[in-house]
Amino acid sequence: MTDQHVMSDGDRGCGARLRKAREAAGLSQAEVSARLKMPLRVVKSLEDEDWDRLGAPVFVRGQLRSYSRLLGLATAPVQAASGVAPIEPPVLVPRTYTPPMQRLFEQLARRFVYIVLTAVIAVPVWWATRPHLGAIQQTAAPLDVGSLGAATPAPVREPEEPAPIVASLASMPAANDVATPLTLRFSGDSWLEVTGRDGKIIEQALVHAGEQRSYPSGQVAAMTLGNAAAVQVQHNGQPLDLTPYLRANVARFTVSSAGSLEPAVD
Repeated sequence: MTDQHVMSDGDRGCGARLRKAREAAGLSQAEVSARLKMPLRVVKSLEDEDWDRLGAPVFVRGQLRSYSRLLGLATAPVQAASGVAPIEPPVLVPRTYTPPMQRLFEQLARRFVYIVLTAVIAVPVWWATRPHLGAIQQTAAPLDVGSLGAATPAPVREPEEPAPIVASLASMPAANDVATPLTLRFSGDSWLEVTGRDGKIIEQALVHAGEQRSYPSGQVAAMTLGNAAAVQVQHNGQPLDLTPYLRANVARFTVSSAGSLEPAVD
């Protein structure tokens, strides 16, 4: 079965092309699911073009590629007919150039603002303490022996007892009170989707090889990894096994407040 024969039928949608190619090959949806190790609901969603049930665009394009290769179809026309756009790399915005004179002017302006603020604070304080300084100068008497006669010896002060030291009985925070981290290390590119306990998406992005992510274990409720074989998940420094949660190299699991993993419920 060739892609030209399927496309000549006039079907514009990729789902109809996949269905006709599967029926022409004499395969049922269950057989396709078994061969691709793909959930049956994913096979049905691909033929129905129900992209919302499949999640992120990178997952949809990957499943379409696997299905097309199984049926002997060219992957590019099928993905183009799906309307699912590929992930575009982020656009790098060059840093604007700042002339040296402008940088010098900005530094001088910051210093001038600092001097003005210091003066605004220091001058009122000096003005408020000025009467007290004059009173101290007037009450000070000269130590003239001739005018006072014999000098009066200064009274001997008894040594003060040291103040008692009071030990604080406040308890130190226990080590278990600090949320242990959930760390992800990527040896290859992988799609990542992290859901918080409030049901909101914490992060949804394509993470590249060599990058790392870390979240407090009490913050994460569920996680999806597109290329799970290239991701190492660690909890409190200990690696976690993702094998029970793999389906066609996609790992979907939930995270308890203690950091343990459980299979995700569809």
